Amino acid sequence: MKKIAWITDSSCGLDKEFAEQHDIFILPLNVVVGGKSYREDVDLTKDEFYELLQAHNDDAKTSQPAYGDFVTLYERLKEEYDVGIAIHASSQLTGTYQSSLSAAEMVGFDVEVIDSKIGDFALGQMMKNGIRMEQEGKSVEEIVGKLRSYPELAQMYLMPQSFEQMRKSGRVSTTQSLFATLLNIHLILGFDNGKVVVKDKVRIKKRAKRKMFQLLDDAMEKYHLKEICILHAGVMDQAHKWKDEIEKLHEELKVNIQTLVPVAGVHTGHGTMCLAWLRE
Repeated sequence: MKKIAWITDSSCGLDKEFAEQHDIFILPLNVVVGGKSYREDVDLTKDEFYELLQAHNDDAKTSQPAYGDFVTLYERLKEEYDVGIAIHASSQLTGTYQSSLSAAEMVGFDVEVIDSKIGDFALGQMMKNGIRMEQEGKSVEEIVGKLRSYPELAQMYLMPQSFEQMRKSGRVSTTQSLFATLLNIHLILGFDNGKVVVKDKVRIKKRAKRKMFQLLDDAMEKYHLKEICILHAGVMDQAHKWKDEIEKLHEELKVNIQTLVPVAGVHTGHGTMCLAWLRE
């Protein structure tokens, strides 16, 4: 069997323990808050980031790993592994996928670079499933073939707390933000072929939450989901309330809770709530 190097970026949402246990190489994305740059999950935790975001959200922004970091990593891995499998956040949202692909070609390291067309929990699940397939003795070709089918099976719905942070990060215009605030409009965002799109616009926050739960109900009925994740941007108590409600509605469902990766929170704001899954 070929020795596989597993590579991803910090948008995967995997915890450090799992990554260390399975020798996953994670290149950190960068968030800039209060004029200072931090590497995700290296210089500060997700929870620490959201505390900073509340205090310094006016200038929060993100940047991808440096191209040179990929080159350095792949030069090292080329000497230790037969092949690499890299899964990255949607290429529609960040240049990380392209940097990984270009660096592998430049170094001459055989890396299968996969665009997850999403991020966070679903991306992490792709990594976990790929590692499990490796442990089961499947070939690199079998593993990669399965992994490339996953983007069509993944979804993530986001309910931003307000338009304000989206305006500050440049995701919506000042005019759009003003009208949304005046009309008390809440967005439901989702992924469509790697792009974040507006799935619905709802007046009154309680209705937005009901819409999120309805999207889950529809997916349960259609796909018979076995596991989902509630992701939150610094509001753990709210996430646990959602978990309790969802478990009462769907007793057979495994419900995880994770903190939303900072690079997403920069754009959607503190208080954002999300639901995500990867279908089997």
